[in-house]
Amino acid sequence: MLTIRHRFTGESIFAEEFDSAKSLVETAVSEGIDLSMADLSGWDLRSAELAGGKFSGAKLRGANLEEARLYEADLEETVLTACNLQQAKLIRCRLAQASLMEANLSGANLYQADLSRSDLSRADLNQANLSTAVLSNARLPWADLSRANLADVELSNANLYKTRLVRARLVRARLSGANLADADLTNADLSEAAMFRVDLSHACMDSATMFKVTLAEADLSDANLSKASLWGANLAGANLCGANLSDVVLHQADLTGTNLEDANLSGADLWGATVVGARGLSE
Repeated sequence: MLTIRHRFTGESIFAEEFDSAKSLVETAVSEGIDLSMADLSGWDLRSAELAGGKFSGAKLRGANLEEARLYEADLEETVLTACNLQQAKLIRCRLAQASLMEANLSGANLYQADLSRSDLSRADLNQANLSTAVLSNARLPWADLSRANLADVELSNANLYKTRLVRARLVRARLSGANLADADLTNADLSEAAMFRVDLSHACMDSATMFKVTLAEADLSDANLSKASLWGANLAGANLCGANLSDVVLHQADLTGTNLEDANLSGADLWGATVVGARGLSE
């Protein structure tokens, strides 16, 4: 007899005669059993069919959910620390305030998922699909989002300190107020992203594409933007003190009131740029 128990009381939530934990949980979900607060820590649920499952507040620490199908499942406030969710289907999942620290989400599909206020510290999201997902106020320090699809994502006020976003796609992403200090955005695509008052101090954006990006009042002090393309970018009031802008393209960019003191502008192309009130530009 296999039993799913409440994570705090130890009481039985669902029990049946099955040969595997996967079959037990799949049956519980298919029968509409509420598995909120269940303890599934370390369970092997690879390739499980769990669409629409109710797992709010459940504990799945260290569980194996590789390639599991969790479409529209309720995983709010769940503990998924160090969980294997590689290639998992989490489309439109509710993961608000979930703990996903050090989880493996590489290649996972999180399209339109709600991850607001979730903790993804040091999580592996390499090549994950997070397009149109909500991650406002989420924690992602030291996470790996290399080659991830973050198009139209909501990341306002998120913590992305030292996050790896190499070759990530952040087209039209909303990042206003986010902390991207020391983040690696090498070759990332930030075209038309909204990054008002974002912290990009010491960040690396070498060769990044930032067509018509909004960086008004952003902190880019000591950032590396070498060879980046900022055609039509809004940098009004931004702080670029000490930034590396060598060979950067700033065609028709708005640099009104921008601080460029001690910035490296060797080879920079400012054709058609607005520089009214900009500081640090040589005559």
